[in-house]
Amino acid sequence: MSRDRDPRTLRRSARSALIAASVTALSLTAGGCVVVHGEREILPSTTRAEAAEALRQFTAAYNKADRAYDAALDADHTTGALADIDAARLKAGRANNPDGNPNHTPLQLTDAKFTIPKKAGWPRWFLVDAAGNKGGSARWLLVFTRSSLDAPFQVAYLTLVAPGKVPEFEKDADGWAESVPVKSAGLAADPGELSRSYTTYLKDGGETFADGPHTTQWRTLRQKNAKKPGLVTQYIDEPLTNGDYAPLALRTTDGGALVFFTTRHYEKQTAAAGTSVPVPNKDVQALTKGEIKQSLTMEFVSNEVALDPKGPGKVTILGRIQGLTAAEGS
Repeated sequence: MSRDRDPRTLRRSARSALIAASVTALSLTAGGCVVVHGEREILPSTTRAEAAEALRQFTAAYNKADRAYDAALDADHTTGALADIDAARLKAGRANNPDGNPNHTPLQLTDAKFTIPKKAGWPRWFLVDAAGNKGGSARWLLVFTRSSLDAPFQVAYLTLVAPGKVPEFEKDADGWAESVPVKSAGLAADPGELSRSYTTYLKDGGETFADGPHTTQWRTLRQKNAKKPGLVTQYIDEPLTNGDYAPLALRTTDGGALVFFTTRHYEKQTAAAGTSVPVPNKDVQALTKGEIKQSLTMEFVSNEVALDPKGPGKVTILGRIQGLTAAEGS
């Protein structure tokens, strides 16, 4: 029997071809999408059991880090906006309490509802909607994401939303949700543009966003604080849209989308000649470089969750968590 007809050779060849196809299927393109011979393979982002385990691991790590004020203890379980906010919070806490958090209360998340999209490409991700023992009656929304099969699931977004405000999600017969592309026709705004649209709105206003505490009310507060006797406050807002800060969206049953996105904000306080900037609290001081004399520039990272309706309409910011990440005095 010739070599090319040997069954063992044929089996090895078939196995090699299968491995090659699998490697192709799991390789990342420059844009972060899975490619299977030019076709996109749509799969659930994870199993329900794996999602539950990821939540358990995150909660355990988060509590260890909060108790010790040690960012290294949950660094493997956070990414993106939450990683920036959480690491800065823990850094400030440790600077002021080297022995750990004297007010630590373990976070408990119950009544967890998992929404897992069936999608192509990376990142794979899912949403947890849970009740927490902190934040009053608000629902905790946590978005877990990972960039490859070898990477762990990490929380990129954490926001709190008033009860009853979390929409219903479109699901197929097997219970898998639908991930909405960042460029989507038929919505009030492209999910991929919300970060940029939001920062533009905060500066100039506009009609993209509905009135509320994170839109009209926040702009009014900023305008009020911009000029006080002896103190001028300037604001600069920047979109964050790439890598671990990329927006993520789920289709809702009414044809709209629930969108998670990130922004960065700078707030500079400058005191009039002969006066000084008000002394900030200890946590701000712990994150401040330089000596605060005439000015203090603070950098914040904010993660938002928004309801992007079908067709014409206004986007509603349902929740926003913002944290100081750095500061500089001069």
